[in-house]
Amino acid sequence: MKKQIFNPGGQASALPLSSAVRSGGLVFISGQLPLMADGELPEAFADQVRQVFINLTAALTAAGLGLGDVVKTTVFLKNMDDFAELNRLYGQHFGVEPPARSTIEVARLPKDALVEIEAVAV
Repeated sequence: MKKQIFNPGGQASALPLSSAVRSGGLVFISGQLPLMADGELPEAFADQVRQVFINLTAALTAAGLGLGDVVKTTVFLKNMDDFAELNRLYGQHFGVEPPARSTIEVARLPKDALVEIEAVAV
């Protein structure tokens, strides 16, 4: 089975990964960090979640999909105390039919981010 690689703007990642990979009927979106265009991170947790959704949407768009096509996410949190705020913001983006989700507290994320989200879409 052949796979297709998608990156926002058609540019390859500076890291050894692809933003999105289609294999069969599934599209796997790499973990999206809250990196802004200048490579910096917002300071506040809520702003980081919003930026993650901007980046997640860009990766999905590169593959011809949108948030409504997501069937599973995995959320990595630096601090589980942010779980309630994550749920509030997550619900704003996924609405009444959210995808299946796992949420995991981790010791550290790249760039010392507070949140990272990966997804699977159809």
